[in-house]
Amino acid sequence: MVERTVGTTPPRVMTIAGTDSGGGAGVAADLRALAACGVHGCVAVTAVTVQNSVGVTGVHTLPPEIVAAQIETVATDIGLDAVKTGMLATTPIIQAIAEACDRTGIGGDGPTPLVVDPVAASMHGDPLLADSALDAYRTVLFPRATVVTPNLDEVRLLVGIDVHDRAAQYEAAKMLHALGPRHVLVKGGHLAEDTDICVDLYYDGHTFVELPGPRFATGDTHGSGDNMASAIASALARGLPVSEAVVLAKRFVIEAVRNSYPLGAGHGPVSPLWVMHPWWRDPG
Repeated sequence: MVERTVGTTPPRVMTIAGTDSGGGAGVAADLRALAACGVHGCVAVTAVTVQNSVGVTGVHTLPPEIVAAQIETVATDIGLDAVKTGMLATTPIIQAIAEACDRTGIGGDGPTPLVVDPVAASMHGDPLLADSALDAYRTVLFPRATVVTPNLDEVRLLVGIDVHDRAAQYEAAKMLHALGPRHVLVKGGHLAEDTDICVDLYYDGHTFVELPGPRFATGDTHGSGDNMASAIASALARGLPVSEAVVLAKRFVIEAVRNSYPLGAGHGPVSPLWVMHPWWRDPG
Protein backbone atom coordinates (compact mmCIF):
# COMPACT_ATOMS: atom_id res chain seq x y z
CA MET A 1 0.00 0.00 0.00
CA VAL A 2 1.34 3.41 -0.97
CA GLU A 3 1.54 5.90 1.87
CA ARG A 4 -0.53 8.97 1.19
CA THR A 5 0.69 12.52 1.57
CA VAL A 6 -1.35 14.57 4.01
CA GLY A 7 -2.00 17.98 2.53
CA THR A 8 -2.31 21.31 4.29
CA THR A 9 -5.89 22.40 4.82
CA PRO A 10 -6.56 25.47 2.65
CA PRO A 11 -8.68 28.43 3.71
CA ARG A 12 -12.38 27.53 3.90
CA VAL A 13 -15.00 29.67 2.18
CA MET A 14 -18.75 29.10 2.10
CA THR A 15 -21.10 30.22 -0.65
CA ILE A 16 -24.70 30.77 0.40
CA ALA A 17 -26.54 30.78 -2.92
CA GLY A 18 -28.89 29.08 -5.33
CA THR A 19 -28.13 26.46 -7.94
CA ASP A 20 -27.93 26.99 -11.70
CA SER A 21 -28.73 23.76 -13.54
CA GLY A 22 -26.80 25.06 -16.55
CA GLY A 23 -23.68 25.48 -14.41
CA GLY A 24 -22.95 29.05 -15.49
CA ALA A 25 -23.74 30.86 -12.26
CA GLY A 26 -24.82 30.16 -8.68
CA VAL A 27 -23.06 27.62 -6.52
CA ALA A 28 -21.52 25.88 -9.55
CA ALA A 29 -19.75 29.08 -10.61
CA ASP A 30 -18.82 29.88 -7.01
CA LEU A 31 -17.22 26.50 -6.41
CA ARG A 32 -15.22 26.70 -9.66
CA ALA A 33 -13.95 30.15 -8.71
CA LEU A 34 -13.17 29.14 -5.13
CA ALA A 35 -11.19 26.12 -6.32
CA ALA A 36 -9.32 28.26 -8.84
CA CYS A 37 -8.47 30.68 -6.02
CA GLY A 38 -7.01 27.81 -3.98
CA VAL A 39 -9.58 27.62 -1.19
CA HIS A 40 -11.89 24.85 0.00
CA GLY A 41 -15.49 25.64 -0.97
CA CYS A 42 -18.48 24.83 1.24
CA VAL A 43 -22.13 25.30 0.29
CA ALA A 44 -25.42 26.38 1.83
CA VAL A 45 -28.06 26.09 -0.89
CA THR A 46 -30.92 28.60 -0.72
CA ALA A 47 -32.88 27.68 -3.84
CA VAL A 48 -32.90 25.38 -6.85
CA THR A 49 -33.40 27.05 -10.21
CA VAL A 50 -34.43 25.47 -13.51
CA GLN A 51 -32.01 27.33 -15.74
CA ASN A 52 -29.94 27.11 -18.91
CA SER A 53 -28.01 29.57 -21.07
CA VAL A 54 -31.23 31.17 -22.30
CA GLY A 55 -33.11 31.85 -19.07
CA VAL A 56 -34.73 30.72 -15.82
CA THR A 57 -37.98 28.78 -16.07
CA GLY A 58 -38.46 27.68 -12.48
CA VAL A 59 -37.37 28.40 -8.90
CA HIS A 60 -37.85 26.28 -5.78
CA THR A 61 -36.73 27.87 -2.51
CA LEU A 62 -35.58 25.83 0.47
CA PRO A 63 -37.03 26.22 3.97
CA PRO A 64 -35.19 29.00 5.85
CA GLU A 65 -34.35 26.67 8.73
CA ILE A 66 -32.61 24.28 6.34
CA VAL A 67 -30.52 27.14 4.92
CA ALA A 68 -29.52 28.21 8.43
CA ALA A 69 -28.72 24.63 9.45
CA GLN A 70 -26.36 24.23 6.50
CA ILE A 71 -24.42 27.29 7.62
CA GLU A 72 -24.22 26.33 11.27
CA THR A 73 -23.36 22.67 10.78
CA VAL A 74 -20.36 23.60 8.64
CA ALA A 75 -19.23 26.58 10.71
CA THR A 76 -19.23 24.62 13.96
CA ASP A 77 -17.29 21.65 12.56
CA ILE A 78 -15.17 22.58 9.55
CA GLY A 79 -14.89 26.27 10.35
CA LEU A 80 -15.08 29.15 7.89
CA ASP A 81 -12.54 31.82 6.99
CA ALA A 82 -14.94 33.82 4.80
CA VAL A 83 -18.51 33.63 3.51
CA LYS A 84 -20.14 35.04 0.38
CA THR A 85 -23.79 35.21 -0.56
CA GLY A 86 -25.53 35.00 -3.91
CA MET A 87 -29.19 34.31 -4.64
CA LEU A 88 -31.10 34.51 -1.35
CA ALA A 89 -34.62 34.67 -2.82
CA THR A 90 -36.87 35.67 0.13
CA THR A 91 -37.04 37.75 3.29
CA PRO A 92 -37.38 34.70 5.62
CA ILE A 93 -34.24 33.17 4.09
CA ILE A 94 -32.29 36.43 4.53
CA GLN A 95 -33.44 36.71 8.14
CA ALA A 96 -32.48 33.08 8.84
CA ILE A 97 -29.04 33.64 7.30
CA ALA A 98 -28.48 36.76 9.40
CA GLU A 99 -29.38 34.91 12.59
CA ALA A 100 -27.14 31.97 11.69
CA CYS A 101 -24.29 34.38 10.94
CA ASP A 102 -24.74 36.06 14.33
CA ARG A 103 -24.58 32.70 16.08
CA THR A 104 -21.41 31.65 14.26
CA GLY A 105 -19.41 34.89 14.15
CA ILE A 106 -19.92 35.61 10.45
CA GLY A 107 -20.03 39.24 9.38
CA GLY A 108 -20.72 42.22 11.61
CA ASP A 109 -18.09 42.39 14.34
CA GLY A 110 -17.39 38.66 14.08
CA PRO A 111 -14.08 37.19 12.94
CA THR A 112 -15.38 35.80 9.63
CA PRO A 113 -15.74 38.29 6.73
CA LEU A 114 -19.06 38.37 4.87
CA VAL A 115 -19.23 39.30 1.18
CA VAL A 116 -22.77 40.14 0.06
CA ASP A 117 -23.52 39.98 -3.66
CA PRO A 118 -27.16 41.19 -3.67
CA VAL A 119 -28.42 39.04 -6.55
CA ALA A 120 -31.86 40.25 -7.66
CA ALA A 121 -32.17 38.91 -11.20
CA SER A 122 -30.40 36.66 -13.67
CA MET A 123 -28.43 38.23 -16.53
CA HIS A 124 -31.46 37.42 -18.71
CA GLY A 125 -33.65 39.63 -16.52
CA ASP A 126 -35.47 36.77 -14.79
CA PRO A 127 -36.31 37.71 -11.17
CA LEU A 128 -34.40 35.80 -8.49
CA LEU A 129 -35.48 37.89 -5.50
CA ALA A 130 -38.90 38.70 -4.09
CA ASP A 131 -39.59 42.45 -4.13
CA SER A 132 -40.21 42.39 -0.40
CA ALA A 133 -36.70 41.03 0.18
CA LEU A 134 -35.00 44.21 -0.99
CA ASP A 135 -35.72 45.86 2.35
CA ALA A 136 -34.29 42.83 4.14
CA TYR A 137 -31.04 43.33 2.23
CA ARG A 138 -30.94 46.98 3.27
CA THR A 139 -31.87 46.55 6.94
CA VAL A 140 -30.79 43.03 7.85
CA LEU A 141 -27.85 41.90 5.72
CA PHE A 142 -26.03 45.07 4.66
CA PRO A 143 -25.30 46.17 8.25
CA ARG A 144 -23.60 42.79 8.77
CA ALA A 145 -21.64 42.86 5.50
CA THR A 146 -17.90 43.32 5.26
CA VAL A 147 -18.30 44.29 1.60
CA VAL A 148 -21.24 44.47 -0.81
CA THR A 149 -20.82 44.02 -4.58
CA PRO A 150 -23.94 45.19 -6.48
CA ASN A 151 -24.12 45.72 -10.22
CA LEU A 152 -25.89 48.80 -11.56
CA ASP A 153 -29.28 47.08 -11.92
CA GLU A 154 -29.09 46.05 -8.26
CA VAL A 155 -28.00 49.58 -7.30
CA ARG A 156 -31.18 50.95 -8.88
CA LEU A 157 -33.35 48.53 -6.90
CA LEU A 158 -31.52 49.07 -3.61
CA VAL A 159 -31.03 52.85 -3.50
CA GLY A 160 -33.13 54.15 -6.38
CA ILE A 161 -30.35 55.60 -8.53
CA ASP A 162 -30.08 55.01 -12.27
CA VAL A 163 -26.34 55.11 -12.80
CA HIS A 164 -25.60 56.53 -16.25
CA ASP A 165 -22.26 58.20 -15.55
CA ARG A 166 -19.30 58.13 -13.19
CA ALA A 167 -20.69 60.82 -10.91
CA ALA A 168 -23.81 58.77 -10.25
CA GLN A 169 -21.65 55.71 -9.60
CA TYR A 170 -19.85 57.68 -6.87
CA GLU A 171 -23.15 58.85 -5.39
CA ALA A 172 -24.51 55.29 -5.40
CA ALA A 173 -21.42 54.05 -3.53
CA LYS A 174 -21.99 56.64 -0.79
CA MET A 175 -25.68 55.76 -0.49
CA LEU A 176 -24.93 52.05 -0.28
CA HIS A 177 -22.26 52.62 2.36
CA ALA A 178 -24.79 54.56 4.43
CA LEU A 179 -26.85 51.35 4.69
CA GLY A 180 -24.20 49.79 6.91
CA PRO A 181 -21.63 47.69 5.01
CA ARG A 182 -17.99 48.39 5.88
CA HIS A 183 -16.96 48.48 2.21
CA VAL A 184 -18.75 48.88 -1.13
CA LEU A 185 -17.83 47.78 -4.64
CA VAL A 186 -20.15 49.20 -7.31
CA LYS A 187 -19.56 47.11 -10.42
CA GLY A 188 -19.60 49.12 -13.64
CA GLY A 189 -20.12 46.47 -16.26
CA HIS A 190 -23.52 47.90 -17.25
CA LEU A 191 -22.36 51.53 -17.51
CA ALA A 192 -23.14 52.53 -21.10
CA GLU A 193 -20.80 55.53 -21.18
CA ASP A 194 -17.77 53.24 -20.83
CA THR A 195 -17.43 51.76 -24.31
CA ASP A 196 -13.85 50.47 -24.10
CA ILE A 197 -13.33 50.00 -20.37
CA CYS A 198 -15.23 48.61 -17.41
CA VAL A 199 -14.71 50.57 -14.19
CA ASP A 200 -15.66 49.13 -10.81
CA LEU A 201 -15.71 51.64 -7.95
CA TYR A 202 -14.48 50.76 -4.45
CA TYR A 203 -15.43 52.87 -1.43
CA ASP A 204 -14.56 52.33 2.23
CA GLY A 205 -16.44 55.30 3.65
CA HIS A 206 -13.46 57.62 3.25
CA THR A 207 -11.61 56.86 0.03
CA PHE A 208 -12.75 56.02 -3.49
CA VAL A 209 -10.67 53.82 -5.78
CA GLU A 210 -11.52 53.28 -9.44
CA LEU A 211 -10.67 49.79 -10.73
CA PRO A 212 -10.59 49.93 -14.54
CA GLY A 213 -10.37 46.95 -16.84
CA PRO A 214 -10.88 46.20 -20.53
CA ARG A 215 -14.36 45.76 -21.95
CA PHE A 216 -14.46 42.61 -24.07
CA ALA A 217 -16.68 42.19 -27.11
CA THR A 218 -18.57 39.17 -25.82
CA GLY A 219 -21.95 38.26 -24.45
CA ASP A 220 -20.46 35.29 -22.61
CA THR A 221 -20.33 36.89 -19.18
CA HIS A 222 -22.66 34.62 -17.23
CA GLY A 223 -21.46 34.23 -13.65
CA SER A 224 -19.08 37.20 -13.66
CA GLY A 225 -20.60 38.61 -10.47
CA ASP A 226 -20.37 35.23 -8.74
CA ASN A 227 -16.71 34.99 -9.70
CA MET A 228 -15.98 38.49 -8.42
CA ALA A 229 -17.59 37.90 -5.01
CA SER A 230 -15.97 34.47 -4.69
CA ALA A 231 -12.54 35.86 -5.51
CA ILE A 232 -12.96 38.64 -2.94
CA ALA A 233 -14.03 36.12 -0.29
CA SER A 234 -11.07 33.90 -1.14
CA ALA A 235 -8.62 36.77 -0.69
CA LEU A 236 -10.26 37.79 2.59
CA ALA A 237 -10.02 34.18 3.78
CA ARG A 238 -6.26 34.46 3.31
CA GLY A 239 -6.19 37.50 5.57
CA LEU A 240 -5.88 40.25 2.96
CA PRO A 241 -7.51 43.62 3.66
CA VAL A 242 -10.60 44.41 1.60
CA SER A 243 -8.79 47.11 -0.39
CA GLU A 244 -6.31 44.53 -1.66
CA ALA A 245 -8.90 41.77 -2.05
CA VAL A 246 -11.00 43.80 -4.50
CA VAL A 247 -7.94 44.63 -6.62
CA LEU A 248 -6.97 40.96 -6.86
CA ALA A 249 -10.57 39.96 -7.60
CA LYS A 250 -10.77 42.52 -10.40
CA ARG A 251 -7.67 41.02 -12.03
CA PHE A 252 -9.12 37.54 -11.60
CA VAL A 253 -12.43 38.46 -13.26
CA ILE A 254 -10.74 40.26 -16.15
CA GLU A 255 -9.00 37.02 -17.07
CA ALA A 256 -12.15 34.98 -16.43
CA VAL A 257 -14.05 37.12 -18.95
CA ARG A 258 -11.13 37.06 -21.39
CA ASN A 259 -11.34 33.24 -21.28
CA SER A 260 -15.16 32.96 -21.31
CA TYR A 261 -16.65 30.43 -23.70
CA PRO A 262 -19.90 29.84 -25.61
CA LEU A 263 -22.38 27.41 -24.11
CA GLY A 264 -25.84 26.57 -25.39
CA ALA A 265 -27.96 28.98 -27.40
CA GLY A 266 -27.66 31.92 -24.99
CA HIS A 267 -24.96 33.45 -22.83
CA GLY A 268 -21.91 31.37 -22.00
CA PRO A 269 -20.04 31.59 -18.69
CA VAL A 270 -16.85 33.32 -17.70
CA SER A 271 -14.08 30.87 -16.92
CA PRO A 272 -12.00 30.92 -13.73
CA LEU A 273 -10.24 27.84 -15.08
CA TRP A 274 -7.69 30.06 -16.80
CA VAL A 275 -5.58 29.69 -13.65
CA MET A 276 -5.47 25.89 -13.80
CA HIS A 277 -2.35 24.09 -15.00
CA PRO A 278 -3.34 21.61 -17.75
CA TRP A 279 -1.88 18.63 -15.94
CA TRP A 280 -3.83 16.16 -18.06
CA ARG A 281 -1.86 17.31 -21.11
CA ASP A 282 1.50 17.76 -19.45
CA PRO A 283 1.88 15.51 -16.40
CA GLY A 284 5.27 17.09 -15.71
